[in-house]
Order: sequence, then C-alpha cells, then structure tokens
Amino acid sequence: MSPHEQCPHQDGRVVIDAAFKADAPARYARLRELGPIHPAQFHLGLKGWVVVGYDLAREALTHPALLKDATPAAEALAAAGYVLHQPSVGLGAQMMEADPPEHTRLRRLAAAAFTPRRTAELAPRIEQIAHDLIDGLPPAGEVDLVEAFNAPLPATVIAELLGIPERHHLDFRRWSAQALRVASPEHRAALSGLHALLAGLLADKRRSPQDDLLSALVAVRDEEDGRPSEEELVGTALMLVVAGHESTVNLLGNAELGLFQHPDQLRLLRERPELMPGAVEEFLRYDTSVERSTSRYAAEDIELGGVPVPRGSMVVVALGAAGRDAPQAEDADPAVLDVTRPGARHLAFGHGIHYCLGAPLARLEATIALRVLLARVPDLELAVPAHSLEWIGSGIVRGVLSLPVRYRSTGRSGGTA
Repeated sequence: MSPHEQCPHQDGRVVIDAAFKADAPARYARLRELGPIHPAQFHLGLKGWVVVGYDLAREALTHPALLKDATPAAEALAAAGYVLHQPSVGLGAQMMEADPPEHTRLRRLAAAAFTPRRTAELAPRIEQIAHDLIDGLPPAGEVDLVEAFNAPLPATVIAELLGIPERHHLDFRRWSAQALRVASPEHRAALSGLHALLAGLLADKRRSPQDDLLSALVAVRDEEDGRPSEEELVGTALMLVVAGHESTVNLLGNAELGLFQHPDQLRLLRERPELMPGAVEEFLRYDTSVERSTSRYAAEDIELGGVPVPRGSMVVVALGAAGRDAPQAEDADPAVLDVTRPGARHLAFGHGIHYCLGAPLARLEATIALRVLLARVPDLELAVPAHSLEWIGSGIVRGVLSLPVRYRSTGRSGGTA
C-alpha cells in the first residue's frame, strides 16, 4: 500500500496540513510502517521529502550534503522554469539557517552568552514564577491552562533572561506566541514586532549594559571585533526568543494532555515527583513540541534510505515520528507513555551541529513547572473531550491552541514542590 493511500495526498505526496498535524502521531506511525522516508507537500505547497524513521533521521540531520543553503533548490527550480519565493518573514541572520563556517561563528556568539551557569541560576526564579501563576488562578473552577500557565511561564523566563523591560512583556508574549505559526495572519507582524523590539533593546544595552542576556550578546559581539553583523546579533536574539518560548509552551501542553489521557501515569507522577526529570525526557519522546526540523536542501544528488533525492530537494526530519521509532531500553513499547522509562531516547532537540542550544533551559522549565503544577493542583483534569481540542495547524511546532481544565482547589504556595 502506498503512502498516499494512508494519508492525504497530492501528486503522490503526503500532504502535511492542519488535518495531518492534528492527528500527527497516528499519521506518522502509518508512514513508518511503509518506510523511513516519503515525498511530502508542506505549507504553501512547498514540496520535498519527510524522514520519519529514527536511524535515517539521525543520518539526515548530520548528512554533509544536506545543508541550510537553499541555493541548490532555487537553481533546480529555476532550471524547471520556477522561482523560489520565501514563504514568510524569517528569523533573520541566525545559526538555525546557516551552514559552517557561518553557523560555527553564530553559535559561538549565542553559546558564549547563553551559558550553562546562567541557565542553572534560573531554577529558583522559574519555581517562583510557577507558584505566582498558580496563586493567580481562581480558587476553583475552569481555566485554559495554555493561557493561564503554559504560555506565561516560559515567556516570563525568557523575557527576564534577555532583559526585556516589563512594559514590553504583553507585546512580547503575544508576538512570541504568533511568530512560528506561519499560516496565521499575525505571523509577519509578530516577527516584525519582535525584530524591532529586540533591535531597539540591543541598542539600549550597548549604551547601558545590564546583567542580562541581551547585554551579554552585545558584549560578546563587540569583544570579537564586530565579526557578527548587527543583523546577525538581532537574528540570534530573535531565534532565542522564538525557539525558547513556543517550544516550551507546547512541551508543557503536550505533557499535560498526555498525562490527562493516561491517568495511571498522572497518578504515579503525583505520588513520585522525583521521577519528573526522566518523565520530561519521556514527554519529549512521546509527543515532542517541535514536530519537524527546519528545512535542509540537497547540495548534490544523494540517496536516503535507498531513495534517490535529487540535488535541490528539500528534506525535513519528523522529529516526533523519530522519537516514536527510537530504540528503547528493555524492548519497551515506544507507542506507550511510560514516565518510568529509563533513559528515553528521542530527537526532540535535533542532532548534530544544529542541536538545540536551549535544551537545558527547556528541560529545567518543564521539570519545575510540571512538578509545581501537579503538587499545587492535585485534582486537575481535562474539562473537554480530548478529540475536541484544536491543534496548531501549520509550522514546525505541535501543540494545542488551548487546554481547558477544571479543578476543585489549589494547594498552598511556597516551598519546593
């Protein structure tokens, strides 16, 4: 049976549209049964290949001929009489869209400012933010967990980390939430708004540096004799905002939904909160918030999984599908959510030189936020049928637009959850 008999299709290609994304784990599972790579059509009709198998995903993410440079794709399309148009406003000059040596230089810029020490020092503040958000909930009732907890927590963390003044926080949160939803009418305005905000703040930090990440980025750039351009500096800051916010919002939402749908696992985590760090790895594997990698382009004719991929072809790795295919310890069933799974293997943060720089912060935020939430709101449950939830319909992220929940009470604030 061909892939298009299992999934929406056009010209023999899997169409990864809103309907596909809403049912992504099941759709990708069917594709994996048919093979590790398939021709696909993405947003705005862009065509390429999607890799769904774990082993081939690791190969594709480190393949020396799969680059971020879209020139081969543009040349291949031009030879066929087409012109490659950018589908939307991008994130600017930053490492996610660069190849070495530019990638190496830009990643060094971000890594020098976004240090493990700076991340680890955030733990007490992340916990306080989580408690403050729960203190702000009604004593009992129903709320949208995305709006009330999942979105404001990482937005507050990254805003404070970057040094964004409080007067800009509302716009910052709104733009951050819209920036990766490429089909939304607000997408372009959100990216433009974030770009202008960060450019202005970077200029302010140069005149009056403070103890924050934007000031650190300026210092690193200036210490390196200005090798990164001003646009690269803004692009790096923008990348940290968008990647650091939206992915964590949906990591929390997908984890919570998974627990609501597996009450035995929810009960286990409430009884044994020390399992949370390992459980976060399982959430990343089971239903990751970054569903697909950013695009790569074949710089030459190559072969992936026995399939010829012509020069100029776009290749995307389905990170979530690869997680469901990753070999696990003790031959455990990868289709099952198991918060006690030892050393859950996944590709949620990518692989190779583009491995997510913010992975430690995402893990820290998720571990603390979920631990506090389950301790403070012990009777939390989904308020609507799971099948009625609306999923983000485009882009590389996966998550629900809202997560209505009900509860009878919130526990006392303070202390370590």
